[in-house]
Amino acid sequence: MREGRRPEIATQVEEVPDPFLKDPLRQVSTWSLAVLAAIAVGFVLYLAREIVLPVAAAVIVGIMLGPAARRLEALRVPRPLAAVLLVTGVTLVIVFVILLIVPRVSELASGLPDIVASLKEKLHVFDGLINAWRRFTLMIGEPPKSDETALPSPGISWVPSTISILLPPITGFLFFLVVLLLFIGAWPDLRRALVMRFASRDSRLTVLKILNEIEAGLANYLLIVTMINIGVGVLTGVICALTRMPNAIGFGALAATLNFIPIIGPAATFMVLLLVGLVAAPTFALGLLPAAGFAVLIVVEGQFVTPTIIGRHLELNALAVLLSLAFWTWLWGPMGAFLSSPILMVGLIINQRLYGDENG
Repeated sequence: MREGRRPEIATQVEEVPDPFLKDPLRQVSTWSLAVLAAIAVGFVLYLAREIVLPVAAAVIVGIMLGPAARRLEALRVPRPLAAVLLVTGVTLVIVFVILLIVPRVSELASGLPDIVASLKEKLHVFDGLINAWRRFTLMIGEPPKSDETALPSPGISWVPSTISILLPPITGFLFFLVVLLLFIGAWPDLRRALVMRFASRDSRLTVLKILNEIEAGLANYLLIVTMINIGVGVLTGVICALTRMPNAIGFGALAATLNFIPIIGPAATFMVLLLVGLVAAPTFALGLLPAAGFAVLIVVEGQFVTPTIIGRHLELNALAVLLSLAFWTWLWGPMGAFLSSPILMVGLIINQRLYGDENG
C-alpha cells in the first residue's frame, strides 16, 4: 500500500496575554489619577461654594421646573414670561414659608429666660436622679457644679455679627434667583446645544434620552416629595393642635419645610417640638406628646410611605442616600443636604443609561 504523509497537528496553543497582568501599573495609575481628580474637584467645589452652590441649586431646580415651563409654553406663554412666572412662584413660596417660621423663632429667642425657668420647673421630676448623681460625684471626690446659668444681658452688640451672618445667605439667594431665571429661559437652547455637540446619531440619541430621563425623574421627585412633605406638615399641625401647642400652623409649615432636608430636617423639627412642648404643656408628660407624635409620623413616612412611592419611579439605595447626604452636607451645608438626593438621582440615571445594559 502506498503510504501518504500525515499532516502534523499543532500541539501548542498561543497564550493571549492579559492586559491587566501585562501592565498592572497602568491600571493602578489610571485609578490613582481618577481618585486625585475626584479629590481636586471636591476641593474646588468646597472653596468655590459661594458661587457654585447657587448655580448648582438653580440648575437642578430649573431642570425640575422644565416640564412646568413647557406646559406654560403649550398654553402660548412665551418662554421668558414662563420663566418669570415660575421664579416668582418659587420666591413667593419661600417667602411665605419664612413668614410662617420666623415669628416662631423670634418668639423662642425673645422668651428664652422664661423658657429656661419653665424647663427648670418641669424638670423637677428628675430631682431624685440629680440628687443621686450629686451624691455619687461627692463620693468620688468631684466638686458639684453650680446650677446657676448666667444669661447674657440684652444689648446691640449682636447687630454687626447678625448682619455679617445674614448677608451671605441673602446675596446667595438673590444670585440663585437670577441664575434660575436665566437657566429656565435658556434651557431648551442648552439642551439642543448639548445634544448637537456629539457627531454620531447614536450618541445624540443617548444624550437626549439621558436629558429626558433626568428632567422627568427630577420633576417627579420634586412633585412627590412636595406632596409628601405637605402631608407631613398638615399632620404635624394636627398633632400640635390636638396637644394644644401654640401656633400649630407655623409648626406644621416648619415640619414641611425642614422635611425637604433628609434626616437632618426631621431631627431638627423633633427637637423644636420637644423644647416647645415641654415649655407650653402644663406637665412634663404632656410636653412629650407633640414630639412623640411627630416621631411616629416621621418613622411611618420615612420607612413606608416615601420608599414605597419613590421606589416605583427610581430605586435609591439607603446606604447610597446616607453617604450622599453626609458628603454634600459636609461640602455645602443644609442646601447640600437638600440637593443630595437629586444629585444622586442624576448620577444613577446616567449610570443606568450608559452602563445599564452591560451591568444587566
